Amino acid sequence: MKPTSKIIIGCMSWGKWGKQFSTKEATAMIEFCVANGNTFFDHADLYGDYTTEAEFGCALHKSLIPRETIQLITKCGIQNPGETRNNSVKHYNYTKEYIIWSAEQSLKNLKTGYIDTFLLHRPSPLMDPIEIAEAITILKNQGKIINFGVSNFTPSQVNLISDHVVVDVNQIEFSLTKNTAMTNGSLDQMLQKGIQPMSWSPLGSVFKEETNQTKRIKKWLKRFCEKYNCSKDTLVLAWILKHPAKIAPVIGTTTKERILNANKAQEINLELEDWFVLLEASNGQEVA
Repeated sequence: MKPTSKIIIGCMSWGKWGKQFSTKEATAMIEFCVANGNTFFDHADLYGDYTTEAEFGCALHKSLIPRETIQLITKCGIQNPGETRNNSVKHYNYTKEYIIWSAEQSLKNLKTGYIDTFLLHRPSPLMDPIEIAEAITILKNQGKIINFGVSNFTPSQVNLISDHVVVDVNQIEFSLTKNTAMTNGSLDQMLQKGIQPMSWSPLGSVFKEETNQTKRIKKWLKRFCEKYNCSKDTLVLAWILKHPAKIAPVIGTTTKERILNANKAQEINLELEDWFVLLEASNGQEVA
């Protein structure tokens, strides 16, 4: 097996909310990812209206890939109205009982005895840090989760939780086009406290929208593709990987070529001025 990649495979679109993989197709995708060093798989309980975790678990079981060779990430807390939950309104639930129940449901769905990284999906105005810490401590002591973290939390919200239980991860939206985490204290805090940053939507809007911002970025990407002998999406991820916080991008693609392009980003060390050229192109102005 190839060395573990820093690129995390996001599984949100594997099921009902996207490709609707059969068990056979999902198994083949898992095997492809692992064969190319992508051993981290990112889930959330609610993906596919609370169905994608279980579909992945069946595929993983069929793959016969040893559990200890992969790392599973999942999240809890968001309560959506839908076919599988009797909720009248979207809300968050971070009671001690619910966190424990949700983790145990994810264990069943993923057909595993432990979750490598268990995250609170989004902050709730009603979350009680002491109650959260009690739930996480129980789950850790029982060996049901290894690492604990949060997702989409501000620095003050991270501090609120980390005063009571160690926060290992914060998964945030971060990309070349959405880079405020470098100025709002989020990445500073993670560097300071040794918290692992993960970035969802790491390609941002570069390839989704045609705006003045993306036009400026693409102009430079075209030039740099020749210089670094790689694709544009590879360069966008290489830009993220250069940050000293060691951000781990969570990519949502199920296209094999794009997964391989993402892995190539680890081989590229953007020159300092090239990194700032792309930042300037994104922000539309030079740094202060």
